[in-house]
Amino acid sequence: MQRILLTALVAGFIAGLFVFAIQTFKLTPLILEAEVYEEADAAKQEASGSAMESAHEHEHNEGAWEPANGFERNAYRFIADLGLGVGFALILVGAFALRGEEIDMKRGVLWGIAGFAVFSLAPGFGLPPELPATMAADLGERQAWWAATALATAIGIASLVFGQSNALKAIGIIVLVLPHIIGTPKPPLGGVVPTELNAQFAASSLATMAMFWIVLGAASGWLYNRLSKATS
Repeated sequence: MQRILLTALVAGFIAGLFVFAIQTFKLTPLILEAEVYEEADAAKQEASGSAMESAHEHEHNEGAWEPANGFERNAYRFIADLGLGVGFALILVGAFALRGEEIDMKRGVLWGIAGFAVFSLAPGFGLPPELPATMAADLGERQAWWAATALATAIGIASLVFGQSNALKAIGIIVLVLPHIIGTPKPPLGGVVPTELNAQFAASSLATMAMFWIVLGAASGWLYNRLSKATS
């Protein structure tokens, strides 16, 4: 247990720090640009006074707390990224321990790629990362579809990689594609953010998560192997 916790803490910190740096230079500028469109649209609706609902929403948004741009916002994001790294590292290293096979950096990277497929790539096919002011379907429905897709992808990959029979592999393929056949919750039409900006953010976010999982897998595999040798 000590080996699992130490590996997860160190590897998670490394991967969290890595993704924080990429987000700062690549994703945060896109988010800030989208917020300009969001604020301009809110100001336009307030000036026109054409809908009571818009005024009510603006009033609600003004009362909602959010961290200030700059140091405060970056500090909260830094803490969140470290938590993300450690949390996913615990899942990854826990899978190492349950599998019970020898793990090194190379195998760790393969596990990291699987983690990316489960938690980012497969859900991202139906629910790509979104910028502020993007029209989206009901939050509960999106969360349910995301969780079901991640679980189905994990089961599907495990069946394909570790399954001993063709029947089990076939079942894995069916489970893998089932959430995408069912389809995602449909968002309402509209939105003020340009399509090109949304597409750039989605692609950049998925690329960032791919690098995050590779770093997490490599660091976890290397450290888990070192600690295993030290305690044997």
